[in-house]
Amino acid sequence: VPRHLLPADLDAALELLAADPDAVPIAGGTDLWLELERGARTGVSALVDLSAIPGLNGISVAGDEIRLGPLVTHNDVVASPEVIAGALPLAQASLEVGSAQLRNRATVVGNLITASPANDTISALLALDARLTVRSTGREREIRLRDFYTGFRTTALEPGELVTAITIPRLGGRSRGIFVKAGLRKAQAISVVHIAAVVDLDGEENLTGIRLALGSVLPTVQLVPGLEEFLGSPLADSVDAITAAAVDFAEPIDDLRATAEYRHQILAVMVRRALRALAADRQADHWPSNPPRLVTPAAATVTSGGTAGGTTGITAATRSIGPDDPITVEVNGSAVTAAGTTGRSLLEWLREQAHHRVTSVEAPGEVSTGSGDSLLGTKEGCAEGECGACTVLLDGVAVMSCLVPAARAAGSRVTTVEGVGERSGSGELNPLQESFVESFGVQCGFCTPGFIVAGTALLAENPDPDDGQIRLGLAGNLCRCTGYYPIIEAVHRAAGKLDGGTEVAR
Repeated sequence: VPRHLLPADLDAALELLAADPDAVPIAGGTDLWLELERGARTGVSALVDLSAIPGLNGISVAGDEIRLGPLVTHNDVVASPEVIAGALPLAQASLEVGSAQLRNRATVVGNLITASPANDTISALLALDARLTVRSTGREREIRLRDFYTGFRTTALEPGELVTAITIPRLGGRSRGIFVKAGLRKAQAISVVHIAAVVDLDGEENLTGIRLALGSVLPTVQLVPGLEEFLGSPLADSVDAITAAAVDFAEPIDDLRATAEYRHQILAVMVRRALRALAADRQADHWPSNPPRLVTPAAATVTSGGTAGGTTGITAATRSIGPDDPITVEVNGSAVTAAGTTGRSLLEWLREQAHHRVTSVEAPGEVSTGSGDSLLGTKEGCAEGECGACTVLLDGVAVMSCLVPAARAAGSRVTTVEGVGERSGSGELNPLQESFVESFGVQCGFCTPGFIVAGTALLAENPDPDDGQIRLGLAGNLCRCTGYYPIIEAVHRAAGKLDGGTEVAR
């Protein structure tokens, strides 16, 4: 992609998309970036990066509704008391998306418009009867999510349109909801089947409303029709009949994750268990205490403008960065100016370009360079956001740098493994690094930089995590050597050394 555009506000982004039909919007980019890398998306003239636009990641409550901005990430949802209390299925679904690092970039809107039947939040928001606000330069309209999907991976979005808000009726009174997912592993699993159910009950526990959404079962996520026949009946007595209706409706897909027959069988089990949990008012039983997000106290909101390089934008509200335009990034506390961002991930830029430092700019595209320190600690393991070896802190937030466009880091602060801890630059190991050595949490060492950065963020966020929080916080980091137990021990050991919160992340 030859150009990366950073609009300062939503109006500027919409104007860019209206002016160039080959420009593509990007926010978290965790799916789009892989499509571009693999050649599945071609003919893209520019990326219109929404992720640094301020004010679009808010979650608000107005009356009986919750409103999510277009840049709300899955971890924003996980951390929202309003969503947990008023839209629990969405919080449960968001926690199932990828890993903490991925959830820090991936947006709920992005999960909806990607339109895969395996996308977890679609079933949750269908069951919650969500509505989408959609804008272009010429108009604004509202679409019920149940009317948004026109087929397999296709939506009702028109060229130049962006989803600018999600509106969710709050669960309250005697309304209850739950999301349940089956995958091939506990973390970073694409759904084999996912379901969401919302029920409304009267004072006698009789059904006054019910919506049941099935995902990874049909080519699109769909609501089970015809459940109105159960209204007026006790939920507890209707579980088996509703389950049978869901199974009868489903014509499961057959793919590499599961056969159609297996999906049919597991669907019945999942629906029955979900409805029983709702009948017993135990839908929140498995919600974890203080789930880690790997967001440090140093996390800051970045606004477009910053200290980044790049040429003057198409409008005054837009910066345009091309292949030869240098950007400035604060890396481990020092300003680094280097070019070569377009078409590269932040991981690639850190390893391959950041040491080619720009020393002066004679004219646009004409620069003088010098050599700086190489930044080779951040590793490429999978290049698709599933191993965690490339974890860095972007403005105090742990992310998979293989999925972040390098140009997005313009004007931001990046901390790599070379820069973590209060002892960085001193030649000494910080407490977490010491603990990895003492607990034998390092063997081949290739995954270790990612664990150190993720662990640093975890301890900065929660100085005394329990086993469950450590496992959840580090679920995005894979290790083929240690069996993980020494790593968990190392984090506990480091927590003891830090004495309840000594700063370990800048």
